[in-house]
Amino acid sequence: MTTSGDKPWSGRFRSPTAPEADLYTASLPFDRRLYAQDIRGSVAHTRMLARQGIIGAGEAAAIEEGLHQIEEEIEAGTFPWRLELEDVHMNIEARLVEKIGPVGGKLPTGRSRNDQVALDMHLYLAEETRVIDERLCGLQAALLGQARANPGAILPGYTHLQRAQPVALAHHLLAYFFMLQRDRERLADARRRIEMVPLGAGALAGSSFALDPDSVARDLGFGRRYANSIDAVADRDFVVETLAACALIAVHLSRLGEELVLWSSSEFAFLEMADAYTTGSSMMPQKKNPVIGELMRAKAGRVTGALVTLLTVLKGLPLAYNSDLQEDKEATFDALDTVKASLAIATAAITTSSFNATRMRQAVATGYLEATDVADYLAARGVPFRKAHLATGRAVALAASRGVGLKSLPLDDLRELHPAFDAGVYALLTPEAALTRRASPMGTGPEEIRRQLDLAETLLAASPGTVDWVAVSQSPLPARPPR
Repeated sequence: MTTSGDKPWSGRFRSPTAPEADLYTASLPFDRRLYAQDIRGSVAHTRMLARQGIIGAGEAAAIEEGLHQIEEEIEAGTFPWRLELEDVHMNIEARLVEKIGPVGGKLPTGRSRNDQVALDMHLYLAEETRVIDERLCGLQAALLGQARANPGAILPGYTHLQRAQPVALAHHLLAYFFMLQRDRERLADARRRIEMVPLGAGALAGSSFALDPDSVARDLGFGRRYANSIDAVADRDFVVETLAACALIAVHLSRLGEELVLWSSSEFAFLEMADAYTTGSSMMPQKKNPVIGELMRAKAGRVTGALVTLLTVLKGLPLAYNSDLQEDKEATFDALDTVKASLAIATAAITTSSFNATRMRQAVATGYLEATDVADYLAARGVPFRKAHLATGRAVALAASRGVGLKSLPLDDLRELHPAFDAGVYALLTPEAALTRRASPMGTGPEEIRRQLDLAETLLAASPGTVDWVAVSQSPLPARPPR
């Protein structure tokens, strides 16, 4: 049985902790993944203690060397983890004392596990959000690559999952690119609050030692420290903000996954996913299932669930630190792992998929997608748009009753619906004409798509948040290369 003497806080206690209490309260099974951040924070804390004259330079050197040896042990898989020491922090501290003697006990001077674990989470999220940003860039590059590789592909744009208007495939893919760009900017903005140092807050009230948390922030590459010690240890809003950004990423991936599922179906057949990123059926030999897209949809629930979990943990906590905050880690780790995995697999799936431009074009040819252009044509000839809309709707109904397209309706029939029709309307009734007419900013016209592609290249090459989208999107287009 574990005795109270095995605990670093055992001085107050006379009775041993129950084994089931150890199992229930220990965070070691999941917080051990923070070992590198814990050691990095401890090294910065040790150097600060030496600079402030709180410990000697030789002591600091011994502590730092011992910490690096412990990191090597952990990475080699030889570190003796002990559950009775509760968490990663106490395991590393206890091992440090074993390796270098009593001087190792000076490491926690001026520090509490409360500000220590908060710092670990700040360091961890700073690193993980950069990894996620890299993977967002990878998916953006895949989307941009497919947009450039399919310059003439036209497909139906949908509203209510009904065919609506022709759009370029590049335009559709770039919509996801720009969603992901905002995701990158949200993460970058969150990182401003992630990169804050809580070390020096102690348990909640600061320290009686002459600490210098500003120098710790500089050592760790962070921009600032907290202003209030209670706030520093009691909140996890920076984790919530990160999870909120991750939840939006997961939702965007879910929407992309849904289109992978739809578009790879026989009913759409707009793309074929590579064999490497699909699965078969245990019963039906013909099946090629888009499980990547399906799981991208489902895993969004895990990430949004993590966000709700942490908000629920925080909502009723009094100040300052409470052990409830221990419950921030498992949900956060799972959410970050899920987002990273989903981004990586989505990138591979998009990169290796083949788009069927012929099938898309066939889909554009049905459903009267040119109707909006007909209504706009009448409106441009002075007909009030609502009357133009009504006349065009009647033209669609007439064509549908005959089982033909709008282009097959005789001009006399069109003029009976509205006298403003003339032979010029027939030139509008092609997908290419519809795209060319969509020359307004943000539209699917060829020149606007060129502008969007150039903007996407610019954004991909820059740090998130450093490019003014509007300014770039309004800049003159570069000259066309010679054909």
